[in-house]
Amino acid sequence: MAARNTARKRAFQILFEGDQREADVLTVLADWVRLSRADTRQPPVSEYTMQLVEGYAGHARRIDDLISQYAVGWTLDRMPVVDRNLLRLGAYELIWVDETPDAVVLDEMVQLAKEFSTDESPSFVNGLLGRLKELKPSLRRDEA
Repeated sequence: MAARNTARKRAFQILFEGDQREADVLTVLADWVRLSRADTRQPPVSEYTMQLVEGYAGHARRIDDLISQYAVGWTLDRMPVVDRNLLRLGAYELIWVDETPDAVVLDEMVQLAKEFSTDESPSFVNGLLGRLKELKPSLRRDEA
């Protein structure tokens, strides 16, 4: 499980970097892969990290719409960058990655919020992802 934890953390870092640089996350992912292959001091980018980033990219517009719709009192552009990208990653994995238990997704995103964001962020991330978890069957149906 530690490998999946590391993969999620790297996927979050790639989404965060893309957001900060206003760059396409697939371009940032390609940069990370290229750098890891050229410099042995750089950690490798795992298959699961690539799956998470590519999956998010394929659903980015829908994910941002969902976050905007269900984030009470916050617009997407006013959210802390860390929280916004944890929510993006968590929403993708929660809604579209069936082999990961929902509780694991929520726990991992909350832990990353504790590590990288504000004191209020873990409860915010947990609350919003928890709402998406409740709505998951209808969210997937709406997309079909």
